[in-house]
Amino acid sequence: MQSVLILGRQPALGLAELESLFGADKLKPIGKQAVIADVDPCMLAFDRLGGSTKFCKLLTILDTVDWHEIEKFLLQVSPAHSQKMPEGKMRLGLSDVGLDVGLKQLEATGLKIKKAVRQTGRSVRLVPNKAPELNSAQVIHNQLTGPTGWELVFIKDGAKTVIAQTVKVQDIESYTKRDRGRPKRDAKVGMLPPKLAQIIINLGAGKLPEDKLESICDIPAGTPIPPPLLDQNVLDPFCGTGVLLQEALLMGYGTYGSDIDQRMVDYANQNIAWLKSWYDFQARVGLEKGDATSMNWDDKFDFVASETYLGRPFTSRPSEQVLKQTVADCNLIIKKFLQNIHGQLKPGTRLALAVPAWQTAPNRFKQLPLIDQIADLGYNRVSFEPAGSGQLIYYRPDQIVARELLVITRK
Repeated sequence: MQSVLILGRQPALGLAELESLFGADKLKPIGKQAVIADVDPCMLAFDRLGGSTKFCKLLTILDTVDWHEIEKFLLQVSPAHSQKMPEGKMRLGLSDVGLDVGLKQLEATGLKIKKAVRQTGRSVRLVPNKAPELNSAQVIHNQLTGPTGWELVFIKDGAKTVIAQTVKVQDIESYTKRDRGRPKRDAKVGMLPPKLAQIIINLGAGKLPEDKLESICDIPAGTPIPPPLLDQNVLDPFCGTGVLLQEALLMGYGTYGSDIDQRMVDYANQNIAWLKSWYDFQARVGLEKGDATSMNWDDKFDFVASETYLGRPFTSRPSEQVLKQTVADCNLIIKKFLQNIHGQLKPGTRLALAVPAWQTAPNRFKQLPLIDQIADLGYNRVSFEPAGSGQLIYYRPDQIVARELLVITRK
C-alpha cells in the first residue's frame, strides 16, 4: 500500500530527507507540498521525519481537479465508508493542498457529506477550516486520526486529484517539550529546532537498514513505540546544548558529541539526563570538550551530523564589512574542521552539516566560499533528485542567518 506524506513549510527539505532514507526511486512528488512514497507503511518510521507533517493512506486518484466532480464522488462513497467505522460520533475534516478551493466551498462540501452520512443514522461533527489545510493541532484536538475520525486530504497533481486519509500527524506536543522543556538552552549559540535536527540526522544517516527496524504494525495500538537500536553511532562535533544528540538518541543511534566550550558540554549532559527522565532509550551517549578543528575522535562514529559554527547572530542586515568578516571567520573554522576530520574518515563516510548562509535580500543568500571548494577539500557533494542541493536552505523570511544543509561524503 502506498503512503502519502504532506511536506512541511519548506518542501525541498522534506523531499531530500525522504530521498536520503528511502531513495529517489521510491518517491513521486505530487504538487508542491506532497509526495507518494512506495514504502511499506509499517516501516515508514514517520516519527523520525522532521520534514513531513502528515502521514496519509492513499485512497484514490481522480482524473479531474473540478471540485464539483470531486464533491460528487465524495457524496457517493462517504455514507458507505461511515458504516464501516466503529460506533460513535464521526468526526470529519477536509484539507485542500494545492487545489485552491475556497473555505466556503470546503465548508459547503463538508456539510453535504455530513448530511449524507447522517441519513444513514450516524451522528457527524464537521471540523471547521480556518485555512485550506487543517493543521496538526486541529487534527490532534479533534481526534481525526482516531477510530471514528476521518480527515480527507485533497492534493492537486497536474490535472489529477490525489485523495488520501490522514493516519498520523507530527507530535507537536512532544516537539515543544523537547525544545522548550529541556533545562538548558542558550540563544547565543543558536536554537536548533528538533525538527531540523531530525532532518540533518536523516540526511547524514542515508538509507535506513530495514532489518534493524521494527514494524509498527506489530505493536499493539496505544503502546509507545520504542526506539530501535540501529548499531550505528553519530558524531556531532559542534554539539552545543545537545539538541541533535537528543534527537539521534530517540531515533536509536548511539551518539558522541563534543564542543569547544565546557559549559555547552555540561548543558548537553544535563539535557540528555532530562531526556532520559521522559523517554525510554537504550542507545549509548558520549560527550567531551574538544576543538573541532584539531580534535581526534578515535573512530567513535559511523556518520557525522551537526549544526556547525554559525557566526554572529544578526537581528538586522549587517554592513558589508561586518558581513565579509563574519563570512571569513565561519569559513575558516568550518574549513579547518573538514580538513581535520578528513583523515579520520573512511572513504564514503557521510557528513550532513548545517552551515551558515546569510540572507542579503528576500530569498537571496550569501554562501560560504568553501561550498565551491568541497572537491578540493577531499569530499563529494551529495545531490538530491527531487529537491536540488541549492534549495536546501532552512530559514524564515525575516531571518538573516540561515542554515544551508550541506551533505557530503569523504572521497
